[in-house]
Amino acid sequence: MSETPIRVVIGDQTLRARLWDNPAARSLLDQLPVTLDFSDYGRQEVLAEPPKPLKMEGMPAGESAPSGTIGYYAPGRAVVLYYADVGRYDGIVRIGQLDGDTTVLEGWSGARSVTIERAD
Repeated sequence: MSETPIRVVIGDQTLRARLWDNPAARSLLDQLPVTLDFSDYGRQEVLAEPPKPLKMEGMPAGESAPSGTIGYYAPGRAVVLYYADVGRYDGIVRIGQLDGDTTVLEGWSGARSVTIERAD
């Protein structure tokens, strides 16, 4: 599977990550760089709505999302960064992977500005 390296910048911390070669990930790549306000949901993930919905043609109806997954929740039009394991759920698709420690995503009490950009 082809991958595109990206950075996820949260304040003064940067997570290295990869977006995979699938329709949803490619449509997010087309929108980069992008800065979005991410909020915690369910103490398992942070999520934000991208400027344009991601393309779902050819994507599965649903998947699980292990910790570190970059996903898209199609019904809510949300890019999701998972810091806990989430079982299979209709509407979740995997579009990439965060590399390293995801604890920076935990315990948010409000929205935080997050920049997603291609890595050099």
